[in-house]
Amino acid sequence: MPTPTPDEARDEVRAFLAEAWDPDLTVGQWWDRLARSGFGAPAWPEECHGKGWPRALANVVQEEIAAAGAIGPPAGLGYLLAGPTICAHGDEEQKREWLARIINGQDAWCQLFSEPGAGSDLAGLQCRAERDGDEWVITGQKVWTSTAQLCNLGMLIARTDPDAPKHAGITYFRFDMTQPGVEIRPLREMTGRALFNEVFIDGARVHARDVIGGVGNGWAVANTTLAAERAGLGSGGSGAAGAAFPGPLAGHLDRRAGDFVGHLRTGGTGAGGRGMSQQLIDLARDLDRAGDPFVRQGIARLYSLERIGRYAALRARAGQAAAGAPNIAKLMMSDMLRLHRAVATEILGPWTGVMGRDTPGAGIAQEQILFSPGPSIYGGTDQIQRNIIGERALGLPKEPDPTKGLPFTQVPKNT
Repeated sequence: MPTPTPDEARDEVRAFLAEAWDPDLTVGQWWDRLARSGFGAPAWPEECHGKGWPRALANVVQEEIAAAGAIGPPAGLGYLLAGPTICAHGDEEQKREWLARIINGQDAWCQLFSEPGAGSDLAGLQCRAERDGDEWVITGQKVWTSTAQLCNLGMLIARTDPDAPKHAGITYFRFDMTQPGVEIRPLREMTGRALFNEVFIDGARVHARDVIGGVGNGWAVANTTLAAERAGLGSGGSGAAGAAFPGPLAGHLDRRAGDFVGHLRTGGTGAGGRGMSQQLIDLARDLDRAGDPFVRQGIARLYSLERIGRYAALRARAGQAAAGAPNIAKLMMSDMLRLHRAVATEILGPWTGVMGRDTPGAGIAQEQILFSPGPSIYGGTDQIQRNIIGERALGLPKEPDPTKGLPFTQVPKNT
């Protein structure tokens, strides 16, 4: 079908919403309707249950869903990371079955990448997968796994060939988080929440049909996931935030969809940093700090960075971004959160000045202040982003690596 104009697309979405949206539907029922329409992931190709529309039209869909007072597609890393990865590297059966369950919210995915000894050097991972007939037996440990306690599936990378160079002996799996041999231990943050987790895997199993992108090709597949992560978590991105959480463990699928309208899950940075300046404007007005020159300049700078991030994200979605754009967006997000922290702290001042006042935004700002160091670490540290930009975008020489090409078994490891 020909690509519609923006006005045609807007009319099409409005007609669908007028007929299909009902706040009394359950979340699962609404997401199923949204998925079947193609509006759940309009930028994904048609074979991936989308419409194949350009990003500009996908933005139109998001705008109209919000304007109609409906909830958008499922939150979480299935939609943000697993979906684009499966769409790029999965076989036809995987695309047909797995992507449908991501868009309609039946499955929730987490990301099983980082390990205690393999964070910035992700290719140094030691979680191993050993072939046993039609299955792989997985043993190892993962850490900083966001929302693992709410997810029934995981994106797992494990070493399948220890005699190959470290980047070549990795395979990417769809992994059942609910099976025996998987232990999830939440990591309590100083916010009081537990967004991150340790995951211990001891003899868990994965069927051979759950390999994504081919055995030994996991590093290339993982880089697709990482690119989606950095673009989504960066300035102007969508983040992984949303009103309702997918999958059978969160308990949202059978709840009334209308109860989630206008809400975001707490914890984290929100939707890619959008709206941080408005949050501070409201807070400054509530606490009579809107006239402070430092506060005003800080908010103005934050607003400017939000708009720059937004326009950069639109360029990326239109295929006009230069090399390294997702990494730049990720760095911008870290800068924005540090600026938000500085201005919010100035607005709040001593906590005694806020006590006893009806200021709902103060608690949210406090949590974001405490959480603000996290985004400069997860999804690849700021230092790693700068290395990638230098090497891949600017063409600077890579750091010397005397272990390059060596079998992983011969690479020195921390003990």
